[in-house]
Amino acid sequence: MSTLIVPNAVPSVFEDCEQLRKAFAGWGTNEGLIISILGHRNAEQRKLIRQTYAEAYGEDLLKELDGELTNDFERVVLLWALDPADRDAFLANEAAKKSTSRYQVLVEIACTRASNQLLHAKQAYHARFKRSLEEDVACHITGDFSKLLFPLVSSYRYEGDEVNMTLAKSEAKILHQKISEKAYNSEDLIRILATRSRAQINATLNQYKNEFGNDINKDLKIDPNDEFLALMRTTVKCLTRPEKHFEKVLRLAINRRGTDEDALTRIVTTRAEVDLKIIADEYQRRNSVPLDRAIGKDTTGDYEKMLLALAGHADA
Repeated sequence: MSTLIVPNAVPSVFEDCEQLRKAFAGWGTNEGLIISILGHRNAEQRKLIRQTYAEAYGEDLLKELDGELTNDFERVVLLWALDPADRDAFLANEAAKKSTSRYQVLVEIACTRASNQLLHAKQAYHARFKRSLEEDVACHITGDFSKLLFPLVSSYRYEGDEVNMTLAKSEAKILHQKISEKAYNSEDLIRILATRSRAQINATLNQYKNEFGNDINKDLKIDPNDEFLALMRTTVKCLTRPEKHFEKVLRLAINRRGTDEDALTRIVTTRAEVDLKIIADEYQRRNSVPLDRAIGKDTTGDYEKMLLALAGHADA
């Protein structure tokens, strides 16, 4: 469920553009006006605003925002202003070129988006960077991480609910055998996680637990410090219980010494129109604190106000 609050009576796109133009005028930027508009428009409305702004003023709205805003507030507004597919392309490009700690971003994009959404993100990647996401993953990521991530970002999963229980039972045995052998980079293990539908994977992992007694992620936690195993567990969680994965990312981002603004911004901007309400409910269940209160306690200024607007806070 989305947390985005769009007013019942939305001003015309021309009025929104005019107000944004005013927000940039003069010596100081009117950040509150930017939040009041962009923080309460859905993806289609934001796209129309960008197009109309360019037609009316001959300027790229994203470049205007980039020139007027700074720091974490700039990043949250710019990410939010992008089309979802373009946003995923931008985040994927960042993640492919950074350390292993950022590879979970690629897993999120590959495993929590519908097949068409992942396809559109890869098309946006082509348009923005003049090469493919697969090419950059192959070029910048090596070893076992590449063996897992390349097929994940290349996947186009079946989205239906049909399940083959015979296949689920046989592949549960394959998963258990490979994990028992500590063959975590096995082609069969990766193939199952990278190609099967979410419904099929859920059936397989339920069979795994029923037959062998443990959740697969418990068996993949034999070495909590192994980064590849951590990425495997993230893959399983994103495919089966994405709200639990995103809750954990938010919890770690907020509760650590010094907020992880990149993670907080990423989750809020990518999930606000999708399932941030479900994630917020999971956050409150897990932490006994409402997500918007936790965000308000850990952030300040216009950055806080924009995050709270996207999180559906009544006063934002």
